[in-house]
Amino acid sequence: MTAFAGESQANRKYLAYAEKAEKDGFLQIAKVFRAAAVAESIHAQNHFRTGGHVNNTVENLIDAISGEHYEFTSMYPDFLTMAIQEGNKKAEKSFHWANEVEKMHHRLYTEALSVAKSEKDLEEKEMWVCSICGATFEGNHEDLEEICPVCQTKKDKYIKID
Repeated sequence: MTAFAGESQANRKYLAYAEKAEKDGFLQIAKVFRAAAVAESIHAQNHFRTGGHVNNTVENLIDAISGEHYEFTSMYPDFLTMAIQEGNKKAEKSFHWANEVEKMHHRLYTEALSVAKSEKDLEEKEMWVCSICGATFEGNHEDLEEICPVCQTKKDKYIKID
């Protein structure tokens, strides 16, 4: 699992580096970072599967619910407290946003679990993610609130998930 964690972090780090390289005008270097990020993601998934952590969908949902619950009831509240004590406003905002979004994920996974237990899939709906805070929404884009309830970003910044 240490290898999984390391490869997962490398994937995210290299994607951040790629975004910065692109903004700095280094388009080919950005591609190198993105290619390495994809490779690291493949490594991480291989390690995770090899470790026996991918089960049936119901078991995976139960695990996901547990993880999200821990994040919004314990992990992020603790991080928020530390950020406030340190006076770190950027960390405070980041942790607050993540905490609110983890509650959304918990709800989505819980709804999915109730359906999956009856061996059915969820009703097909569009899925959207706020590109600023990660808030996750179901439904037609035109029916979503104009402003993200977590970070107040306009919905034209949402990413459609296929």
